[in-house]
Parts: sequence; C-alpha cells; structure tokens
Amino acid sequence: MKKTPLKTIVIVGPTAAGKSDLAILLARRYGGEIISADSRQVYRGMDIGSGKVPRDRRHPKLDLGSKKPSGEAYYSEKIPHWLIDVTSPARIYNVTHFVRDAKKAIANIRKRGKVPIICGGTGFWVQALIEGSSFPAVKPDATLRKKLGTLSAAELFVLLQKKDRQRAATIDKHNKVRLIRALEIVETLGKVPQAVSNQQLTVNEKEYAIIGLSPSKETLHKNIEVRLEKRLRKGMVAEVKRLREAGLSWKRLESFGLEYRSIALLLQGKITKEEMKEKLNFEIRHYAKRQLTWLRRFEKMGAHIHWIKNLQKALHIVEKK
Repeated sequence: MKKTPLKTIVIVGPTAAGKSDLAILLARRYGGEIISADSRQVYRGMDIGSGKVPRDRRHPKLDLGSKKPSGEAYYSEKIPHWLIDVTSPARIYNVTHFVRDAKKAIANIRKRGKVPIICGGTGFWVQALIEGSSFPAVKPDATLRKKLGTLSAAELFVLLQKKDRQRAATIDKHNKVRLIRALEIVETLGKVPQAVSNQQLTVNEKEYAIIGLSPSKETLHKNIEVRLEKRLRKGMVAEVKRLREAGLSWKRLESFGLEYRSIALLLQGKITKEEMKEKLNFEIRHYAKRQLTWLRRFEKMGAHIHWIKNLQKALHIVEKK
C-alpha cells in the first residue's frame, strides 16, 4: 500500500465506463474506502438493475420496511462501500440526504486515516457535494400535482423546457414523477436549485482529485449492450418482480428510470421483451451521453476533471501534490 494521499478521490464518467472497478483498484492501493454517489444504489433490494458491486456476504432477506443500522458498511472485495443499501425504495432519498451523509462518511473515513473515494454516475450529486450546495425545501403541492398528473411525460417535459430550460437539459424526460417535482419547485422558487448554474465555481485542487473515464463511443455502446445481457441473465426481471411483490407501486418502480421503468412496463404487458431490450439499449446510451454533457458543463464552470485512458495516469493524478 502506497502513502495515503491527502486528496479525496472523485471518479466520474458515463454508465458502463468502469468507475467501480477503478475505485476498488485505487482503494486497494491507497487504503481507501468508497462512497457511492448513485441515486439508485442507496435503495435496498435494487441490486442488479442499479449495478451494485457484488457483496462479500449474503444479503439479508428483503424487507422494505426495516431500518439499516447506522454506520454499517457494504463490503465488496473486502473494501468498505458507504451509502449503498441505506434506505427502503419506498422512501425518498434525494441530493440533500446524499450531501449530508457523504460529508459524514468523508469525515469518518479521514478520521480513521483512510482515503475517501467518491464513485458514481449521478453527476448532480457529486457536483453538489464538491460545491457544498444547499437546497431549500419545497413542500409538496397536492393540487398542483393532481393537475400536472393529467399531462403526459412529453407534455410535462415541454412545460419544463419553457419554465426552466437548464433543469430540462439534465432531467429524465420520460420520468413523470421527477418532471412533476421539478415543475412543483419551479412554481415555488422560479427555477430548480441545482449544482449546475451559470456561475463559476472553485474546486480546491488540493482537496479533490477528480478523475474522469470516457471510453470511445463504440466501446461504451458495446459495454452497455454486454452489461444489459448479463444483468438480464442474473435475474433483473425477477428482481423487479420481488420489489413489486414487496409493495412498491408500478408508478414508484417506473420513477427509478431506465431498467426499472422498462421492466415494469414489461411486467404490466405494455411492451414485449424484445421491445424492452431495444428500448433499454437506446435509453442507456442516451443517458450516458447526458452524463458526459453534464460533466463537460461542470468543466466549463471551473472544475478540473482529469480524463484518463489507463490506471497509471490515475495514479499520477492522485499522487501529485
């Protein structure tokens, strides 16, 4: 194990780029512990579809109502991972919760002489953590939600584009739950508070080493296709069935997007298996493109992302004082 770096390592990039593998390699080398920055991996029972790394010990029996003990780590390849399986998918866990919990995890990891490694594809969460963004609470508006609920996702997206083009550029335009929530916030605040803005930001280069993975389009598309087939073989459809049987509504399952939305549609008989696979390959590729667009915008605002092609380059960045 090499000398412990002073920096918090941050690994970003599109889905299927290999972020988790790199995080584990760096954790082994530097005595690090990984903090997941993934908006779906925080939920228990959502393992295959969210792409959680394999757990070292057997998962406990699925129980959406039970509470996870405070401070319990999720181990994969003997490396502690934090902010995985922290809550029930029946509950809401958002960017405000993530920033709060990630800060506590970083402090705890540093206190024990370890290296925090932030890893995940939810760029909004990563950016909010680095910037120290805060988000004012907006209470649900039942009347507005009922009114907006009569509109289709396409109509909601067009409305959001008119009211807050910046948020529309990053949201999942097929997700009615998130579209309605964004419009609800816009109605109260005038726009959706978010880490991305037109203002320049300052990232402390001595505090964070941001490493970006960006494979070629051909490699990324192949990775996405192979990964999807692997997840289906591992039982991703059965996983969604279990979540449904455990009490989650179809609406809630669809709100998680991508794999969970498409499989929920399959299980309801709204699409065929072949249509699901074709739809998912297209939507995951588009999602990867949106992730890269987000990161390029983050760079333009002042963040220094070190885009790498190999592990040696990553080591050089982390060890550079």
